[in-house]
Amino acid sequence: MAKATHIVIVSCPGFGHLVPIIEFSKQLVKHHPNFHVTCIIPSLDSPPESSEAYLRSLPSFIDFVFLPPVSKEQLPQGTFLGHQIELTISHSLPAIHEILKTLSAKVTLSALVVDILAFRALEFAKEFNALSYFYFPSSAMVLSLLLHLPKLDEEVSVSVSGEFKELKEPIKLPGCVPILEVDLPETIRNRSGEYYQDLLKRSEQMVLTDGIIINTFLEMESGAIRALEESENWKIRLYPVGPITQKGSIDESDECLRWLDKQPPCSVLYVSFGSGGTLSQHQINELALGLELSGQRFMWVLKAPSNSASAAYLEAAKEDPLQFLPSGFLERTKEKGLVVDSWAPQVQVLSHNSVGGFLSHCGWNSILESVKEGVPLITWPLFAEQKMNAVILADELKVALRPKVNDNGIVEKGEIANVIKCLMEGEQGKGMRERMKNLKNSAANALKDGSSTKTLSQLASQLENWSGN
Repeated sequence: MAKATHIVIVSCPGFGHLVPIIEFSKQLVKHHPNFHVTCIIPSLDSPPESSEAYLRSLPSFIDFVFLPPVSKEQLPQGTFLGHQIELTISHSLPAIHEILKTLSAKVTLSALVVDILAFRALEFAKEFNALSYFYFPSSAMVLSLLLHLPKLDEEVSVSVSGEFKELKEPIKLPGCVPILEVDLPETIRNRSGEYYQDLLKRSEQMVLTDGIIINTFLEMESGAIRALEESENWKIRLYPVGPITQKGSIDESDECLRWLDKQPPCSVLYVSFGSGGTLSQHQINELALGLELSGQRFMWVLKAPSNSASAAYLEAAKEDPLQFLPSGFLERTKEKGLVVDSWAPQVQVLSHNSVGGFLSHCGWNSILESVKEGVPLITWPLFAEQKMNAVILADELKVALRPKVNDNGIVEKGEIANVIKCLMEGEQGKGMRERMKNLKNSAANALKDGSSTKTLSQLASQLENWSGN
């Protein structure tokens, strides 16, 4: 038997970052069984049970190592989510290096693949004579923004205030639909922030690697992918291998699935803000009343309210979220709605034939799961790059509706009800459903014998042929 090709991947804290890079590893070995993967997992405080349960189910060709947890007390107070994750990686670098050193004494390491937020770990690739790759768990449009950031920064720096809000025209990235300044991630809109300089440095580092593995597929973002591959500004190898998503096991006893079994085909709106997204109490009230006003069937995965949109990303609230619903809401909607405490088997829910729409925070994992099941969306971005993802869905692919937000940052009940009715029973919704069906077929073909499978084979060949010279 041929000697196994060993690669090491470095994940980030948080289930939303762990799953995509692990699922990529599973996909790689499924098509190329001669690979063995070691996954290094930094953690902030204790690893969540969801992560541990997921990792216990991994096949034998993927090993995983939880690093000693970093305590939140070691991080500056008030640091936002993305910076917390990166600082956790920085504190974990000695432990990562020690594992690489021990592993390299036993086997030849072909490559080090790191999550985009774990970029500091990539500095070890040269020391261990391994190829270096970023794993980018978002869209080609967001990748394009990062790579073009130094050029955009030069343009913005000569404006009156030196801020992105001074841009009078939408930002036009090659191969992408135009983006308004308000839809940029907050970390980029704030040029004076400490994190912004980190992004500029990362942009320069990304083009020096052996490649960027990205969880999208050619047919979904052909313009952005082609423009990145053909750019004269850099020589970078791009590997679009998606859509890679988690596969869940079916539990026939699950309350959600049993409730869905009783609903008519394509009649239920699934409402979820991902593993970490949270709403304010005011917004929970408006969403509840909007769902009721729409008259449509719904399944709502509800978390306790918070004024921080990403409050549940690294730790779950202890309170019962159902107590925060408007008085009488559960009783009034019991014939048409189901409210679930904090979590639902999302892949199984989206694949159920009674689900006809998805109100989503627009995390990239959720978007790809919706695409693979052919479910059109209502976009409700909360943080990070989610507004840009909403632009892709609504303006480019035209498979989603985007509610209007009032001057106080709230989506009001009347707007919510109108958008839901438009998606679930209107003519515009029918067109979106048809376009999403076509995108679903393209995704299936890309993963079967199409563009993504071929790209994965090219990557595997490069890894297998690496001799360290």
